Amino acid sequence: MKKRTKTLSAIITGAAILIGGIWLINESRYPNVPAFDNHFPREFLNKDKKVDDGFYEFRSKTGQYTMWFPEEYQLLHENNQQYVRDGNFYERWRASSIKKYKGENQINNIQATFSEARKQENEEFSAESLLKRRFNVSKPEKLETDEVRIYYQSAYIYFKGAEKYVINDKSKHAPNTHVAYVADKHSKKVIQLSFNSVGERSGNSEAITEEWFIKLCKSINFNKPNNGDVRG
Repeated sequence: MKKRTKTLSAIITGAAILIGGIWLINESRYPNVPAFDNHFPREFLNKDKKVDDGFYEFRSKTGQYTMWFPEEYQLLHENNQQYVRDGNFYERWRASSIKKYKGENQINNIQATFSEARKQENEEFSAESLLKRRFNVSKPEKLETDEVRIYYQSAYIYFKGAEKYVINDKSKHAPNTHVAYVADKHSKKVIQLSFNSVGERSGNSEAITEEWFIKLCKSINFNKPNNGDVRG
């Protein structure tokens, strides 16, 4: 009986070592950055495609677009409001980066909402309405690439109780909120992209600049019909 017990214990120990070894090998295949910290974001991120310094390729589960994803952010999935998908027509996701400063958290958030409901003739109105709700401005900034039109705005936003205050003058306060409406030139596809920062930024931490946010907007690549579009 003792011999059988020892044999069983050896088998269990050996199996545990083998499983642990396999797990370590699998984990070592992924970059050692927050974006790959758990299995959920690995379904979206291409570990073999570091597209720029600090970014990996994000592939939408709708099959409709790719974009860059910052390596220091984590894709959220603790509840069903943080990642939402409706077939191939709609997807919303959120990601956060948390940094410590003077014992408190500085939380940076990104949210992207993809849809195909846009009417192209209403594009500018839709973009202006979105940005006016956030920033109280009637005309957003606008730029174009060969593939997309980007409407965007930024400002410093804070609340006193339930009342919202917006400082649009960047000389008075650096923005903590950036929002963009990115419209595909060849289809009805659109992504609403937003960034906001909550908490104090440390003096030596890298500020989120408009240039960084626009780089993220420009990285969006909508799949063309019959060229990777899952619905053909």
